[in-house]
Amino acid sequence: MRILMLPLVLALSACSLTPPLVKPQAPVPTVFPDAAAPEVATGHAADLGWRAMFGDPRLQHLIALALEHNRDLRLAALNVEAVQALFRIQRAARLPGVGVEASATRERTVATTVGGTSSPSAVQEQLSVGLGLSAFEIDLFGRVRALSDAAFARYLASEQGRRATQIALVGAVADAYFAERLAQEQRQLAEHTLADWRQSLTLARLLRQADQSSGLDVAQAEGQVATAEADLEARQRAQARARNALALLVGTALPTELPAPLALDAQPLLTRLPAGLPSDLLARRPDILQAEQALVAANADIGAARAAFFPRLSLTASLGYASPSLGGLFDADQRTWRFAPQITQPLFQGGHLRAELRLAEVRKSAAIAEYERAIQTAFREVADGLAGSATFGRQRDAQYRAVASAERRAELSSLRYRAGLEGRLELLDAQRQLYAARQTLLDLRRDEISNMVALYKALGGGLADASPVAAGAALTAPRIE
Repeated sequence: MRILMLPLVLALSACSLTPPLVKPQAPVPTVFPDAAAPEVATGHAADLGWRAMFGDPRLQHLIALALEHNRDLRLAALNVEAVQALFRIQRAARLPGVGVEASATRERTVATTVGGTSSPSAVQEQLSVGLGLSAFEIDLFGRVRALSDAAFARYLASEQGRRATQIALVGAVADAYFAERLAQEQRQLAEHTLADWRQSLTLARLLRQADQSSGLDVAQAEGQVATAEADLEARQRAQARARNALALLVGTALPTELPAPLALDAQPLLTRLPAGLPSDLLARRPDILQAEQALVAANADIGAARAAFFPRLSLTASLGYASPSLGGLFDADQRTWRFAPQITQPLFQGGHLRAELRLAEVRKSAAIAEYERAIQTAFREVADGLAGSATFGRQRDAQYRAVASAERRAELSSLRYRAGLEGRLELLDAQRQLYAARQTLLDLRRDEISNMVALYKALGGGLADASPVAAGAALTAPRIE
């Protein structure tokens, strides 16, 4: 009969003191500022696979390697497994733990004399076997369930953290790859410029030997060459560091059989990414979902802290057999049982329980603030990316015109210098301006690509390597060619 009462007691343990969770309104506008109309009718950037976003075969190979070997992503995956194990441990507390108990004792009693009656020494044996239920807490006020819910929410948060790490990794590898491409092209430009300026120095020395120029022209040309040599060393150092950063992100030595890289000007990147509305970020961004689950866990902790003020009922029970001999251990008259419920009610703990409840409430308030901050950060990142998409194209076109103008000036200055119509100083200034304009164009191109990578990452892209069929058909915007 008492065993039949156990399910009834468990059914009564349905009371919960966890407050209802009301998520705050998103503290951002309903639309992104300066968001131009997308060039595609449907789809969302988060549905765009990273192979479709990054068309460079070399970069695709590096991202695949990073997803397999990167240590940060591996640690994030291990953290998910650890938090999952913690959740299973906490969930197990909601179920009774039943164990088989078997014991055997053998003892010798000493001879005693009581009231003139002597009792000789004897050897006694006791054998027992049974099923035992040890200190199982009947969750009358939902404390154990609240702790289990909090553990489950933290497990979901850790999984979203792993997804956020993957998105960050894909974006970081792309950024490092384009930085390495920029460093190499800047080094190549520095090498080409240095070769031209060395030829100019040779010409200046020949003209000096023919008494057609002064030593000032030679000194100016030598200074120009020395400056270019110093800049070339800096570019080589930057390229080496960029390659080292890329190798660290990939997590393994860069293979030698990688596909040939594409130049920055030939990178096939989308010029427009469909951003949707800020409300879409709540379901697309893993970091926001992670903060949301952290809020759920903090709210459940309040329920556990509240339940700690109320009585706690635990149950210990056993059912089995006990006998002084092994042969008669399982006889019907050797059956034993034990039922020992225990209830405890906190009376005075020096404010410990109130402090725990206050701590849980403060942590929930902090979780709300972190959730709102995650939304605001995501909104700002998308808004920055959209602002860049709206302006980089025009800036790039203007810089192309500036480079063309600097090339014409340098060509005309060279012709005028050779004809003796202007001095060496004007030619040096024109060459330096051309070199600076070309370097600026490379930097601008790198910044434009970096902005597209950041926008793709801010919209939640990078989790899938391939786009869904429907989304892939829609996400066919023009690319930066």
